[in-house]
Amino acid sequence: MRLMKRILSAAAVLALSASLLVGCSSGTASSVPVSASSAAESTVSSVEETASSAVDENEAAAAQLLNDLTGSYQELWPVILADEYKQTWLDDCTALVGEDNAEAAFEKLSSMVTGDVYGEDAVKAYANGGGAYFCGFTNSLAILTFDGETSTISGTDKDGNVLFSHTYHYIGMEPVRGLYEFQSDDADSGEFTYFFLAPDTSAETYHIEFRYGSDAEALSQYDTGEYAYWLASGISTDCDQTMIDNCIELFCTENLAG
Repeated sequence: MRLMKRILSAAAVLALSASLLVGCSSGTASSVPVSASSAAESTVSSVEETASSAVDENEAAAAQLLNDLTGSYQELWPVILADEYKQTWLDDCTALVGEDNAEAAFEKLSSMVTGDVYGEDAVKAYANGGGAYFCGFTNSLAILTFDGETSTISGTDKDGNVLFSHTYHYIGMEPVRGLYEFQSDDADSGEFTYFFLAPDTSAETYHIEFRYGSDAEALSQYDTGEYAYWLASGISTDCDQTMIDNCIELFCTENLAG
């Protein structure tokens, strides 16, 4: 969220500077005092430095994120919604909304992230309101692996067959949710050309969230297009009881705490 605020602030400064420059250029050159011209140049220079600094900072943060994500991940929800953790959910919900409301709260929370359609099918299904997100992996992906040292992202299917393995480079920030955008260095990467990664890690949020696909613009849309109502969620393949408990508690707290 801090990175998102910095980006928005930089955008606001750039917009303000643009309007100032348009105002100055509307008259003749002789009508602009030297001091005003110098001030405008100084403002532009300052904005450029600020924007450059933000880009550098985001790029460094993106590289750090890849390092922090190093490891392998499976789908989150089939793990933490397993029957064996139902009581954990109920206990956490009870602590936040009371015993009488715990079951209903759990059902509501789980329904929010277990939609079974996405893309244009979801847009049609939810045209009259409502809607739930599909949070699973797509395109036969079962295990997603990050190697921060080599900037490699790879994936296998349920049988262990390699679906893709590419190096990726940072290309920018997705403005809606503040995801870090990465693009494959290989020309023909298909639906694994772009990865948009949330700043979540096993160490801090106990799970990860991301999107991937072949169309960067479509990936920036959440309620229209081929990736509508889809946000993949993963958890480490090495997750233990503590990580699972913490993840459930975090999700309940974020969505139920008043």
